[in-house]
Order: sequence, then C-alpha cells, then structure tokens
Amino acid sequence: MPLTLRLLPQILAICTLPPEADPPMTDTDFYSITRTPDELSLVLPETDIPPGATCESGWRCFYVDSSLPFDAVGILAGLTAPLAAADISIFSVSSYKTDYLLVRQDDLEKACVTLTDAGYSILK
Repeated sequence: MPLTLRLLPQILAICTLPPEADPPMTDTDFYSITRTPDELSLVLPETDIPPGATCESGWRCFYVDSSLPFDAVGILAGLTAPLAAADISIFSVSSYKTDYLLVRQDDLEKACVTLTDAGYSILK
C-alpha cells in the first residue's frame, strides 16, 4: 500500500536534558517529550531549545499522513530501508496514530527523491 508523507515546515532540534529536568513548554504543532531513567529527550523547534540542553539542530520531519493500525507491520522498515541504502541518517518518533521520521536538513532533498523513488508521495 503506497503511503503519503507530509513534511512539517519547522526546522527541529533533537535535545537531551537530565532525567529530573522539567519538560519545557512550547507552543507549536509538533514536539515530542520522552522521559527515561537516563534522560529527558526532546524533539522541538530550534527556536524553543531549552537552556542547558545538549542538542543536534537542523532536522526536518516527515509524517505518515494517515492513522496506522497497531497491527500494521513494516511501516518504519519500508521508510528507513531506502534511506539507509542512500546513506541518510534518521531519527524516528511514533505517536498513537502515526509515525514521524526526521532527516537532517542537509539531506532533505536527497531524502525526498529517495522516498519518491521508493513509491511514497510527499506533500510539502
């Protein structure tokens, strides 16, 4: 089943803070907060990077433009395999409804071509 991907407009950062840190507040359409015993991991707009965070900036985000059932198999594998073959690094985030795939801004055009060649439609 061919999937449609949408590209979010923001340039994002992937950050880490100590696990006891308070999550920052951000007023944006997309951000992700994951707390583990070892860290507070954040994906948020570059404009909202919290003080003291260690960050990797310059990421763009595609998301699967449909709700995915929990028994769907291979969605991320189908997206990541062609990107890996093209030597494009990714960072993924999943939500209850769908999957998000981040690529570096410098790899965005190459990622778009690679995913289109793999049969995905991309809406920008």
